[in-house]
Amino acid sequence: MSHGYSPAWRKLTIVILRPLLSGLLKRDWRGRGNVPRTGGLIIAANHISESDPLALAHFVYESGRYPVYLAKSTLFDVPLVRTVLRGTGQIPVHRDRADAADALRDAEKALLAGECLMFYPEGSCTRDPELWPMTGQTGAARMALRTGARVVPLANWGAHELLPYRKTERRGLAGSLKKGFHPFPRKTMRVIAGPPVDLSAYAGRPLDRATLRAATDEIMAAITALLGELRGEEPPPEPYDHHLVLEERRAAAGGAPAGGTGSAESAADLKAGES
Repeated sequence: MSHGYSPAWRKLTIVILRPLLSGLLKRDWRGRGNVPRTGGLIIAANHISESDPLALAHFVYESGRYPVYLAKSTLFDVPLVRTVLRGTGQIPVHRDRADAADALRDAEKALLAGECLMFYPEGSCTRDPELWPMTGQTGAARMALRTGARVVPLANWGAHELLPYRKTERRGLAGSLKKGFHPFPRKTMRVIAGPPVDLSAYAGRPLDRATLRAATDEIMAAITALLGELRGEEPPPEPYDHHLVLEERRAAAGGAPAGGTGSAESAADLKAGES
């Protein structure tokens, strides 16, 4: 069965959310011409706030595409929310491996049907104290290499001032942010899209850990460079590895090593696309 949605539901979300987001946030948008208007497309973005999915969706829509997220399955348990999500063609992702495989197939169908899928390769909001992108999980690269879909890197800055992430490190820039929702004064949402990442070097190669890791690193490097441009700062030489930091803390506390991140597993990969 092909990827389905209701044009009426998509139009309704546009009518409601577009003026709301325009009134809530000022905009500094760059690179919309780098977003292809047709064909299966993956938008790979950094994640700094629980408020940035809607703001990024606004940018992508104004660039000529309707965004489709891989959303946590628990959201589909809420009747009205489920109706909206299914009506607009969003894709549920379950926690157990069997259902995650179903979501993998649904994501492929959506890309082959020409949809624009939104991925957060980090898997969650960044834990980097200075809010730079973390190391990425391999879901976006896996989908791109399986389907031939283009990957457009996208960076955003400003949503952290509107709604700081609750579980961030309490040090550095992240630690200086006041918790809660802060709509006033109006925040500026800065978004920049770069040209599609060239993954041609990996075409035809086995989708093993080395291939997916290398392709993912290229995607994350493109996102990080764009964020550096937005911030007017030089990114750190190495990305923050949240899994490694947790393992080091466990070891320092006398706990057993975590035994790896599992980033090449399909279920973990799919979480990287969740909103």
